[in-house]
Amino acid sequence: MKTATVAVWAVIGGMLLGMWAGGHPDNLPDSLRQIFVADSGQEQSVSDQAADLIQGNYFRATDPDQVEDSSVDGMVRQLRRQYHDRFSHYFTPEQNKQLSESLEGSFSGVGMTVGTSSDKGLEVGYVFRKSPAAKAGLKAGDLIVEVDGESIRGEDVNLIVAKIKGPEGTDVTLGVRQGGKGKVKDFKLTRAQIRVPITANRIREVDGRKLGYVQLTTFSQGAGRALRRAVQRVTDKGAEGIVLDLRDNGGGLLEEAIYTSSVFLDKGDVVVETRSRTQGNQVFKATGDNLDTPPVVVLVNRNTASAAEILAAALQTDLDIPVVGTRTFGKGLFQQVMDLNNGGSLDLSVGEFLTADGVSLAHKGLKPDVYAPLPKDATRDVQLNRAFGVLSDEVAAGTQSDSE
Repeated sequence: MKTATVAVWAVIGGMLLGMWAGGHPDNLPDSLRQIFVADSGQEQSVSDQAADLIQGNYFRATDPDQVEDSSVDGMVRQLRRQYHDRFSHYFTPEQNKQLSESLEGSFSGVGMTVGTSSDKGLEVGYVFRKSPAAKAGLKAGDLIVEVDGESIRGEDVNLIVAKIKGPEGTDVTLGVRQGGKGKVKDFKLTRAQIRVPITANRIREVDGRKLGYVQLTTFSQGAGRALRRAVQRVTDKGAEGIVLDLRDNGGGLLEEAIYTSSVFLDKGDVVVETRSRTQGNQVFKATGDNLDTPPVVVLVNRNTASAAEILAAALQTDLDIPVVGTRTFGKGLFQQVMDLNNGGSLDLSVGEFLTADGVSLAHKGLKPDVYAPLPKDATRDVQLNRAFGVLSDEVAAGTQSDSE
């Protein structure tokens, strides 16, 4: 078996992302290692023996590659069921090639972020202005259930993203339930080069106070620098407080979670801990050179995941910064991608993230301090309005305290 490739996989555009690292068959869970690797006293593993018996004796002719794919996929599905793991997957050689090509930079997209896939489909998160998705009329909360006529329910989000991406100027048809319900409607989109805006910022007046708004859309490379500039801009414009919007941010690079947290945290403050049976335990701390910021409120929703959850949890835990919105996704786990001899790969959960106070967010997410849902039929961004209201109260309380 090949030694796993060590890499970090960042899906540009705010798509949900995991960590790619390397490993060896000996580091696989025992249940997988015993099946993949034959013991010294055996000539072949049980899975190989079963595949040979099927090929030689089944009453229909079989494709050895398909039997092998089904065998590996079955093992991973068992892990998913047994440990309630939504993120481990097996990619066939064809799927693995598709994923690799989509990450090479020669492919274009449709201009939206997405949540994590489920048995129902893939929820649309943030739709970028003037993008093919926006022009077609796609909106946050829509549910993608088909790509080019094929169901994508239950598939890995990265594989779905790879199917949606493609050469610039080519078309892709998405089967969508608008608002997550009703009949499936086809949207034909022409792929284009998308420049993903990492941040957006502006000033808003609330209760006679100038308050800043900073949106962070992804944790791709450079997110820490971009967030620092955006926070500095609204502060320079006289913002007395800042709403940090992490809604529909599916995460990205772990190192950028550290850099973004370092915009606010003192050097040495714990950002996140990782625990792994095979990779050991690590503590990641703020790097220093934090900004002197006014009061901050963090805004999240159920599509806030991975690195975005790490940032939100760090600010909530270390600085008691209020978190407003709904419970976050609960990614909580990081994955290791291991190449297989057949050209496919295993994407296995190998560890979990813990907040600064040692709490795992896996399966449960981060609980907001102020619960503020956004109804699907809302005509105004009531979540954002609630966050500004909380921030205004924080600023007022701080002003009163300073005057006493």
